[in-house]
Amino acid sequence: MSDLLVSIRHAKPDDAPALSRVFDAAWREAYQGIIPGVTLDKMFARRGERWWRSTVTRGRPLVVLDIGQGIAGYASYGRCRDRALPADGEIDEIYLLPEYQGIGLGRRLFKAVLNDLRHSDMPRVAVWALAENERARAFYEGLGGRSIAQVEERIGGTPLAKVAYLFR
Repeated sequence: MSDLLVSIRHAKPDDAPALSRVFDAAWREAYQGIIPGVTLDKMFARRGERWWRSTVTRGRPLVVLDIGQGIAGYASYGRCRDRALPADGEIDEIYLLPEYQGIGLGRRLFKAVLNDLRHSDMPRVAVWALAENERARAFYEGLGGRSIAQVEERIGGTPLAKVAYLFR
């Protein structure tokens, strides 16, 4: 029997290669068949190690889920960027490597980020999901998120619906 050491910590510039790997694997799994292939490939090319190294040093919090053998996921968050939503905070992105999904680690990462936002005086938190991403929607609904808005966004020229969830 072995124990899995799990920690959630702020990302460092040295985490850039792992962040790039998580982004690539998680987005391929989540958005293949939803976001047009050429657009998805451009996103992967744009968000390489250099992009992540720069992102880690910017103002918005970025945390990683470190499982001892390496980084299995990440989340970025901060003040809500959409003034039309009744939210103070926002979780911009939360992704795990596919092999670590479905075992409670995403829930653990989400709750840690939610707690950090609430401790920063942001009790109402929004998160967006593509409407066609049923797995993400089920995840947010399972955590108690309430659908509060739907918009259409063009991604690579394709109109895609997004749903906003609110957590109180």
